Amino acid sequence: MPELSRRRRLLVLAICCTSLLMVSLDNTILNVALPSMQRELDASVSGLQWTIDAYTLVLASLLMLAGSTADRLGRRRVFQAGLVLFTAGSVLCSLAPGLGWLIVFRMVQAVGGSMLNPVAMSIITNTFTDPRERARAIGVWGGVVGISMAAGPIIGGALVETTGWRAIFWINLPVGLAALAMTARYVPESRAATARRADPVGQLLVIALLGSLTYGIIEGAAAGWGSPLILGCFAVAAASLAVLVPYERRRAEPLIEPRLFRSAPFSGATVTAVSAFAALGGFLFLNTLHLQNERGLSALGAGLYMLPMAVMCLVFAPLSGRLVGTRGPRLPLLLAGVAMTASGLLFAAFDAGSSDALLLTAYVLFGIGFGLVNAPITNTAVSGLPRARAGVAAAVASTSRQVGSSLGVAVIGAAVAAGLQETGWWIVSGCGAAVLLVGTITTGRWAARTAERAAARPDPHAERNRIPVTTP
Repeated sequence: MPELSRRRRLLVLAICCTSLLMVSLDNTILNVALPSMQRELDASVSGLQWTIDAYTLVLASLLMLAGSTADRLGRRRVFQAGLVLFTAGSVLCSLAPGLGWLIVFRMVQAVGGSMLNPVAMSIITNTFTDPRERARAIGVWGGVVGISMAAGPIIGGALVETTGWRAIFWINLPVGLAALAMTARYVPESRAATARRADPVGQLLVIALLGSLTYGIIEGAAAGWGSPLILGCFAVAAASLAVLVPYERRRAEPLIEPRLFRSAPFSGATVTAVSAFAALGGFLFLNTLHLQNERGLSALGAGLYMLPMAVMCLVFAPLSGRLVGTRGPRLPLLLAGVAMTASGLLFAAFDAGSSDALLLTAYVLFGIGFGLVNAPITNTAVSGLPRARAGVAAAVASTSRQVGSSLGVAVIGAAVAAGLQETGWWIVSGCGAAVLLVGTITTGRWAARTAERAAARPDPHAERNRIPVTTP
């Protein structure tokens, strides 16, 4: 890709961040609207879980495919297709006549969403070639999550209070159309030099693994953990994983490249992403039900209560990008792990929900931790692959995030359905501790040596995939 002017690079960053804002707003707004949906659609706790996990499951299953497809067909082209599908899916969600249709239309949204975030990150990676400038751009990207966390609950609460939960999907229409027009005008096309072959068997195995595992967790409490259906789901998940790993190792161009996981920093970024986003998914799910169902707050009131968490995320996400650019990923990861663990412990051990002071302290700590964790995850994952495979690199990080969100909502929602809400908070705290532990292990000298060895291993496809081709 020819070097773009600074102004053009910043415009590309703004457009890519717009897509992230749209997707992130959709998630944060949806959480605030869950109690209203539950009442109008007569939904169970598992039904609420599916409105979230139907989206994240499809997203996680298709992100790798979207990344490689963008590298092959053109990143701008796939990005534009994603904007169209996501916007159309949002309109359909607003018209859903029942819970089943809402879940189906959320899946349509997810197909479009799978073409947005990893492809946008790939565009950013190919636009910002200087490592420090890229780290700062990724910090801005992470800050958009903070903006969505700040604006989402308030906008969503206001829409639910004044118009109803269906209005939360309307906001995607003007944002999506504006992003589509700006993409056509300012984002240059780019692609990898050689097409990456599709991996349909690997794709089906990933779908079977994630779908059966999540279904078993969500429906286990209602169907019975020892029932043939649930045991069968877990058996399918285990068998899919057992077949997926050796199958991908044998392929020349696999959907998931096992050789990358020989690098401890890359593997650590994956595990950290799953842990951090499992904590986020569970944290938002638990707090939404606590504030509205237990405290009796309105949707807008619940959004205002969570504002300190969102503000801290907004402040610390760009700071984390600067720290990664100047000092590396270790410090922000360790601080993130400590803050998220402490936040979970305030709920699990000290009943933070019973006191406004403890509740707000827990929100501030979680916002700091989550704000710090995004930039080191993305930077480590994207930096681990050649620029021409940026779509695959970004998709690995994004897939890990969505898998974490899906599992967090599934596991913690199952605890809530079983009447074990306190256990849910211990799980959130454990996820924060995992971020701390993995961040400590995978950012030291030993980890750096594994990354060097992984980079030194010959890749038979490296030469033909090294340089992306750019068209106007």
